[in-house]
Amino acid sequence: MLAGLIFATEESDDAADTLAATLPFGGMTLLEYQARLLIAAGVGHILVAVGRVTPALLGAVSRIGKRDIAVDVVRSAEEAAAKAHPLANLIILADGLVTTDGVVHQMAGEAPDALLVTVDEQTPASVERVDSNHCWAGVALISAARLGDIAALPREYDFQSSLLRVCVQEGARQVLLPSSAKRAGHGVERDRDALASRSNAVLAALANQRTGWADRYIFTPITRLALPWLVRRSVPDWAVIGAGALLSVASLTLFGFRFPAIALCVALLAVMSLSTGSLLSWLRGDDRPARWQEGATIILCGIAVLAAGADESLRSFTATAAVLAAVTVAVGTMVDRMPGRKRVWYGSATAYLLLVTPFAVGGLTTIGLGVTAAYALLTMASSVEQVREKA
Repeated sequence: MLAGLIFATEESDDAADTLAATLPFGGMTLLEYQARLLIAAGVGHILVAVGRVTPALLGAVSRIGKRDIAVDVVRSAEEAAAKAHPLANLIILADGLVTTDGVVHQMAGEAPDALLVTVDEQTPASVERVDSNHCWAGVALISAARLGDIAALPREYDFQSSLLRVCVQEGARQVLLPSSAKRAGHGVERDRDALASRSNAVLAALANQRTGWADRYIFTPITRLALPWLVRRSVPDWAVIGAGALLSVASLTLFGFRFPAIALCVALLAVMSLSTGSLLSWLRGDDRPARWQEGATIILCGIAVLAAGADESLRSFTATAAVLAAVTVAVGTMVDRMPGRKRVWYGSATAYLLLVTPFAVGGLTTIGLGVTAAYALLTMASSVEQVREKA
């Protein structure tokens, strides 16, 4: 069983009577963001270690609990040891830590006891020195039994520091912090303005997780510009989802009125909105709406390509365009379901839509569909070869 322990005891550096864990981050509190990372890593029970309880903290804990996960507030190692399952392993997140899901997933896959460390003492990733060469980077994986060892220490000892010292004394394995995590904004922050800046770095890292060329070089840069703006203004998820849905309906309506070029352009706008909305929902811990928007994007792209092919076939009185569109969608669907790592140049639903649109605008829809069909078949051939090599 995997559990999580988040420390939320330190005060904000620039906000009186405010815990650093309750400062805003990505449209939620930092505590909620940390909990979302733990839940995504497979944690089934979260402990929040506190020194005092504030209304903002209680509100954050309540919202975390609404995600169908057990959340307990503890004030000491004794309480934590009593609440944690005796056979559980716990992912520890330091007070005020900002990190990414990749780091948490990496530590979740380690064997206890393990400490994430950095060699640079001057970076925000450095929480506390563990030896002459390394500093703790704010994430650890321990067994529940280790909480009992900490509970045996005097109560006046700092819980977080005591946990770190016990792990070091017991010979915890050190895992070096990846350089990619540093670039993504990994570190401890308790200043409101600095935390907002760190939030933008994490948002950028989140957007960069998409691997296809269309997402990476077209939609992701747009998303990276839009997300911080949406987060700063606390734009609700439903507003972005609604914009994507409205644009999708508008695109399909334009196809019905036989304006395929304009419809494809509007479909691209809908994809941009849904792409941004899915990342915004994911950041705020709303995984289900995020998955819905990702699925809606694929469906919209498929329908748009098929509609463009059907419209062109009706205009030319031949089935060529419709067949090419059907081949693109069918082959693309099969490639998406094939195992193996997707290369950057591989075709995707968004790539096919992006590719056919300029041809349609130029009145060369059939040629555009021929190019996308050939592209889809080339992607499939490479995917099959990749699978064959691994067999």
